Amino acid sequence: MTRGREAVGAGGLEAFLAANGRALLRLAYVLTGTRADAEDLLQDTLVDLHRNWGRVAASQTPYAYARRALVNRHTSNRRKKSASERPIAPQAVPDPGRPDETGRVDSDLALWQRLATLPPRMRQVLVLRFYEDLDDRAIADLLGIRAASVRSTAARALAILREDDQP
Repeated sequence: MTRGREAVGAGGLEAFLAANGRALLRLAYVLTGTRADAEDLLQDTLVDLHRNWGRVAASQTPYAYARRALVNRHTSNRRKKSASERPIAPQAVPDPGRPDETGRVDSDLALWQRLATLPPRMRQVLVLRFYEDLDDRAIADLLGIRAASVRSTAARALAILREDDQP
């Protein structure tokens, strides 16, 4: 991955995607839980990035800009879903059958199944903290919440995951 050293020069969006597209797809996959939803989320995000490419290219960290756009799009999509939607049981998450290019995530299906049971905000906080390796301030800025909320959300989410892990 080339986080921090993104290509934005002469190649523009194509060069940026060549350098960072896989990382963005993996992030989308971890947030959504399915390859199809991840591809849809990334495609919608890329349309937004293309429209605002001048702003993206001018930013100090284009990958961070793209990551924020992806998370914002995911949050927006989640808000549009039915208010009655509830997290699913780990047993209900289908077995992917065959591993795909997101092998790092597929290698631990049990963890993914537990993560998928968390509400979206908890899942976002954990993914940004442990997968994207962001600190509390960066997560707070990205999600538009306070750093203390990030810490408490992460603590509650980890407690739920540990609870599920008990015999």
